[in-house]
Amino acid sequence: MVPASLTKFSSVKIFSFMLILIYFLFSPLCFAEEPIIIADFESEDYGAWQSEGDAFGEGPAEGTLPGQMEVTGFQGQRLVNSFNGGDEATGSLTSPQFEVKRPYISFLIGGGGYEGKTCINLLSGGEVVRTAEGTNTQAGGSEQLMWDSWNVRDLQGEMVKIQIVDSRTGGWGHINVDHIIQTSIERKVVHNKQREFEFTSKYLNFPVKNGAAKRWIRLYIYGEKVREFDIRLAPSDPDFWVYLDVSEFAGKTGTLEIDRYSTQWQTGFDAVFQAETFPGQDNLYQEKRRPQFHFTSRRGWVNDTNGMVYHNGKYHLFYQHNPYGWNWGNMTWGHAVSTDLVHWEEWGDAIHPDQMGTIFSGSAVVEHDKSSSAGSEDESKCFVGINSLANEKNSSGFRTGSEEPIVAFYTSAGNNSPWSRGVPFTQSIAYSNDGGRTFTKYEGNPIIGEIAGGTRDPKVFWHDSTGRWVMVLWIENDKFSIFTSDNLINWRIQSDIKGFFECPEMFELPVDGDPSNTKWVVYGAAGDYKLGDFNGTEFTPETGKIKFQHGKNFYASQTFNNIPDSDGRRIQMGWGRGIDMPDMPFNQMILFPVSLTLHTTEQGVRMFKNPVKEISKLHNRHWDWQSQEVSTGENPLSDVSGELFRIKAVLEPRGADKVEFVIRGTPVTYDVSSEQLTCLGSSAPVSLKNGKLTLEILADRMSIEIFAQNGRYYMPIGADLTENPKSLELCSEGGNAFVESMDVYTLKSIWTSE
Repeated sequence: MVPASLTKFSSVKIFSFMLILIYFLFSPLCFAEEPIIIADFESEDYGAWQSEGDAFGEGPAEGTLPGQMEVTGFQGQRLVNSFNGGDEATGSLTSPQFEVKRPYISFLIGGGGYEGKTCINLLSGGEVVRTAEGTNTQAGGSEQLMWDSWNVRDLQGEMVKIQIVDSRTGGWGHINVDHIIQTSIERKVVHNKQREFEFTSKYLNFPVKNGAAKRWIRLYIYGEKVREFDIRLAPSDPDFWVYLDVSEFAGKTGTLEIDRYSTQWQTGFDAVFQAETFPGQDNLYQEKRRPQFHFTSRRGWVNDTNGMVYHNGKYHLFYQHNPYGWNWGNMTWGHAVSTDLVHWEEWGDAIHPDQMGTIFSGSAVVEHDKSSSAGSEDESKCFVGINSLANEKNSSGFRTGSEEPIVAFYTSAGNNSPWSRGVPFTQSIAYSNDGGRTFTKYEGNPIIGEIAGGTRDPKVFWHDSTGRWVMVLWIENDKFSIFTSDNLINWRIQSDIKGFFECPEMFELPVDGDPSNTKWVVYGAAGDYKLGDFNGTEFTPETGKIKFQHGKNFYASQTFNNIPDSDGRRIQMGWGRGIDMPDMPFNQMILFPVSLTLHTTEQGVRMFKNPVKEISKLHNRHWDWQSQEVSTGENPLSDVSGELFRIKAVLEPRGADKVEFVIRGTPVTYDVSSEQLTCLGSSAPVSLKNGKLTLEILADRMSIEIFAQNGRYYMPIGADLTENPKSLELCSEGGNAFVESMDVYTLKSIWTSE
């Protein structure tokens, strides 16, 4: 039995010990001296500060300056911002002398990250004794200011000055500074902070805050860098979470590193955690603005379609992907597959950035055992590759088993990350022997070295007549170049094509379905095309550029290679450029796949585009009308309600001035007198054929795609319909119109099993 006096004594001792412990743990916070403000820059001028040059203007800036990205993270209404006149302006700003009275001088800083050129300096006796620069050197960075501090204990009692310097011109040639204070507590950005993980789960999860400063994350496995990307880590409450799939490193120990870490963050780098799932996975594909029959990635930004190829019963869709943010960046090849062109399964990222650069657009082929029928090439042509020719069977040497490999061609976009700084743009290969599950980068990369500053986007296909592989590559300005190869590795330049910008595409199509009458199609990222002849080395155009689409949300499309002869279709998918998904953990979408055909018109041969027939797999409820007059003020679709629609109609305006579908509150209007089809500011010059207007319209949550006159005219339109009524209208204005036939379908989501 313990004596009561001893129990009381022990309790007192324990209580006293706890008080002492709390004091030592928290006294820096509780008893810290009040900060001394050196400058908060809230006045209209700089007061006693001396300004030289033209970079800093007449006084502190009220936030963002003309031509500048949005500046955030400063306190109050004003800050020092040397973007006056843009990045070409230079100058300095120097404070009066003051006495160092606290252990730290802290400040908010952003802008250019160039040591000694875009910086803040502490001067003692005219010499720089402390310095710090901004955070950015690469395009696409953030203008957010972050805390930094100098430890000045050894300078306490001395008289010093602050000098803010902008001596750089060109990109990020400016500096942002605010709220310079003397403090007892360090407010600091820690450089190259690390955390160690033993990988036992599938994902590393990262919190993201749109608008936060970009930070560089690096992952090392046993000292070897395997990933590097920028991310807007959330300093407090995240907008959403993204993930890095680390399943390939299972059982290994990895070191995660961040280039700059703020001691003021509440979450950020310290919140990264490992798990078999990612936050938000339980609501995946059901988010408010998630398109329901257009492909979008689970997380992050999507742009150009890449590497589209059919292989062993699967359509492979690769795409430009930023897995770690809502905006463009960290270009990686995302990957999804489908057996029907409608339902897609995301397989995860296929090709990751490396020391040669981020992974820009390209194409993919299936390497069949093909034999060349054209003999040796003219040795006077430029020999671009660096390896000797391989055998015709498995000529590349990539195949390791019985399955024909998928070979991907992409641009190694050097100088797009610290990992590849100073490295040029080149062309590279990765290949897969397991049906696209994993890819191996060719150890001899690059297969084509630097040609011009941004040469990119190799499109590769097999040319039957000459028995060779053909590559079309954007070089610079409006020039494509054609290369040929016997083995996918060694490439010879053959000729040029003028008139197109980036993302080349080239293929052959029959005219009016006649296999004995074909033309070759060439187009660039915008989709406008030329028709002509191709002999395996040179394209001879027979037309000028012909407009492909009339919307405002189409770019960087590609068609599938290796479609079986029994199918024979030329199937295209493009990027729904500029269709933003606000407040979502993903952004942008891929347009619905279309089948391309050539048909003779009164203006010559033209390319038509129509939704692939597989869309019928999504049909749900169905309404149809035949031979019905539509009077002014009448709406035959008044009983139709739904979220997702496919509409097919053959209309005769007859006495009407206008005929209009109103799709969930958004009008699609045909004006008879001007022969213009319009929707949300886009228009197409559509003439009636035998007095008839044929329309097919696909309406998803975030888009309306319009196909007129059996696909001759195509209008992809971004439209946020999520808050709109779930109604349809067909209206006639100025007179009665006539419905020859009309079918309306509500559509099922591709993300559900129903």
